[in-house]
Amino acid sequence: MATFSQKPADVTKKWILIDAEGLVVGRLASIVANILRGKHKATFTPHVDDGDNVIIINADKVAFTGKKFTDKVYYWHTGHPGGIKERTARQLLEGRFPERVVEKAVERMVPRGPLGRRQMKNLRVYAGSNHPHEAQAPEVLDVGALNSKNKRSA
Repeated sequence: MATFSQKPADVTKKWILIDAEGLVVGRLASIVANILRGKHKATFTPHVDDGDNVIIINADKVAFTGKKFTDKVYYWHTGHPGGIKERTARQLLEGRFPERVVEKAVERMVPRGPLGRRQMKNLRVYAGSNHPHEAQAPEVLDVGALNSKNKRSA
């Protein structure tokens, strides 16, 4: 029996909607990364983008465990000498683009390279509860119900 290999032309993509309110960031990101890669499908092929499209709403209401909300630091470099910058998770979530916390968490769980970049384009993250993808009729995935540790009660 030959090993199954999915062809890019045979890929069928669904749209999945996830409400991130009260969900733990790392647990949400690992589930979303698997969906983006297509590892939840029986037709998973490592070199083909056969994952689904994911819409995440309420990204500004995600939760961290422990003291990560105040202590976790996100670093980046400007490219100039001595240009290392940092912000805490709290500053990012209360800042102008709170959805970047979820985007970065997922991005760091998807493989780097051309395929990973193409798979990341299937992720859409919105800080509020509104999104412009109603026409795609996304099916709702309740991540909090998958495991009791996925949801953080405030």
